[in-house]
Amino acid sequence: MSRIAYVNGRYLAHREARVHIEDRGFQFADSVYEVCEIRDGALIDATRHLDRLERSMGELRMPAPMGRAALLVVLREVARRNLVRNGHVYLQVSRGVAPRDFPFPAGAAPTLVVTARSKNVAEAEARALKGVAVAVRPDIRWGRRDIKTTGLLANALAKQHAREHGAFEAWLVDERGFVTEGASSNAWIVTADGALVTRAADHMILRGVTRTTLFDVAAELQLRIEERPFTVEEARRAREAFMTSANSIVIPIVAIDGAKVGDGAPGPTALRLRALFHASAEATQV
Repeated sequence: MSRIAYVNGRYLAHREARVHIEDRGFQFADSVYEVCEIRDGALIDATRHLDRLERSMGELRMPAPMGRAALLVVLREVARRNLVRNGHVYLQVSRGVAPRDFPFPAGAAPTLVVTARSKNVAEAEARALKGVAVAVRPDIRWGRRDIKTTGLLANALAKQHAREHGAFEAWLVDERGFVTEGASSNAWIVTADGALVTRAADHMILRGVTRTTLFDVAAELQLRIEERPFTVEEARRAREAFMTSANSIVIPIVAIDGAKVGDGAPGPTALRLRALFHASAEATQV
């Protein structure tokens, strides 16, 4: 079956989907995006994803392409037309098409693109049970990482470095030596006394939706969370480390730049959080 994409009011074969060459998303990365998990035919945490989308557009003074209810219909329809039961739906909003110039164009209509695809659930579960390695890189991104824009070149460079060094993810480190987050995930450690540590969600990191829902899971389990920076060295000495994102949910980290975390095996806390995550997450049927 041919994949289907939504572009500005039309459902098109994926290979035929197009945007204008002067779309500001292409010219300036003047665009924002969200990735929402689909699990057993339901959109996971759609409300929080759309809340964050609206915040990102607001921070960039970008008009919405349509109302929330209509956008939710489009997300569901794209998932349905692509027969996605387990996977992800991706949506991107740009400021629209205008002659190339840096200031915001007057009257440009936003561009909306939505796609969806399935994932190999067994492969994802096997990765989580095995755990992954991360590679450390300097954080060279712009200063508003709290806005989920498509300006991801620094993230792509970090991911490429990780791949070339046999790692699944890159951890980005600020100028003071503290981990900010992963190239496409939030970073966590578990201390010797069982506390969960992750950096506070300010302008230095993206407030991950999975990260936010994990706070609910931790509260139910009566686990303490410390929102503070941690260094790579503290992470190496930690009892556990893990990453969170809509693509990966919770994945244990077993090595940092080749050095084992804990005993080098996935930790029980991370695996338990992964197992219980969807019981706390919102599920909106497609």
